[in-house]
Amino acid sequence: MSESPRTLPPEALDEWALALRERFGLVAEDVPISLILDLARDVANGVARPAAPFSAFVAGLVAGRAGGTPEQVREAVAAIAELALGWPEREA
Repeated sequence: MSESPRTLPPEALDEWALALRERFGLVAEDVPISLILDLARDVANGVARPAAPFSAFVAGLVAGRAGGTPEQVREAVAAIAELALGWPEREA
């Protein structure tokens, strides 16, 4: 097992985002870190923690299919966040 921590400090997240942008030819507006982290929080709290990364993927997929502009990303994220915030609690 690796000895390196799996949790990134905020500055490492910025470095990771920069690496992703460079690798895939993206600009900062293409990678809205706080928007995606807010979505992950809303889904984790409103639905379930494992639903957060899956929901972020779906937001990207939906936005990409709609054309992939920053506005379309925001619209997809907003729709998923709205769904998550209204998600009913499930009885165990």
